[in-house]
Amino acid sequence: MIRLDARGPIPAELRGAILALGNFDGYHLGHQAVVGEALRWAKSEGRPCIVATFDPHPVRFFAPGAPPFRLTSLDQRQELFAAAGADAMLVFQFDAAMAATSAEDWVRLGLAGHIGAAGVVTGADFTFGKGRGGNADLLRTLGAEVGLAARALGPVLDAPIEKGGEPVSSSRIREALQAGDPATATRLLTRPFAMRGRVQKGAQLGRTIGYPTANLDMGAYLRPAYGIYAVRARVLNGAFAGRDLLGAANFGVRPMFDPPLELLEPTFFDFSGDLYGAELEVSFVHYLRGEAKFDGLDALKQQIERDCETARNLLSAGA
Repeated sequence: MIRLDARGPIPAELRGAILALGNFDGYHLGHQAVVGEALRWAKSEGRPCIVATFDPHPVRFFAPGAPPFRLTSLDQRQELFAAAGADAMLVFQFDAAMAATSAEDWVRLGLAGHIGAAGVVTGADFTFGKGRGGNADLLRTLGAEVGLAARALGPVLDAPIEKGGEPVSSSRIREALQAGDPATATRLLTRPFAMRGRVQKGAQLGRTIGYPTANLDMGAYLRPAYGIYAVRARVLNGAFAGRDLLGAANFGVRPMFDPPLELLEPTFFDFSGDLYGAELEVSFVHYLRGEAKFDGLDALKQQIERDCETARNLLSAGA
């Protein structure tokens, strides 16, 4: 699967594609439905399928001081789109020029002209263009004038409505993670929330109590609730590339130590090796407890032992 920059040329073999268009942060059940519809449409007409996303997210452009909120990186989204069967990921660089582009130019010059799409699928609530002046109805109307067919999908529910189902959204997933409920996030995403980061050197305090950690900065990712998690991890590069690991992780500001420093600190079971500089993808599977301050390192070590035992049991059982 190739990654395309929307500011550059579109390969001839990808013109006439069906385009799935949205932010797709998280690529949850609702996003999967939009991409799935584009894939079915493309296959029925023998066309390629492109999934288009935005980077940075428009919220980051309009509110640069907003707290971190991303659920996926571009690399993660590309892998998810490829696994779904898309032919390419198209990245719109959201900048001042894009923010000032009218909805009409978005359709006529952008989607139909520059990209050469034959069809586009969005969520029913998707908006675009200056001042969010475009919506699914306008896309359908303007598209018809330039030979661009358009479809819009309504909300996807997480359960039948008679059983209390609610629309799936990135906001619900963020709220669940911030409330210490990764199980709900996993259900809506169809996989655990996972962050990628490079292992950095820390104070190596974990080694002194027998629990070395791989310290990672959360970067632009959403901050889930501070606390202790059972985690799964995959090593993406380096000497241990491809290795899958199980562990327990502290995410927070480490109230036992000064100065406060926000880090994700997983310790992995049955593993010994140098991960410094390696990129890891760490999945938040279970929330065990909140951060706490203990009466000395011995008490902390005893609690870590209990946390690791709980995490090991949950992860080994596949729960």
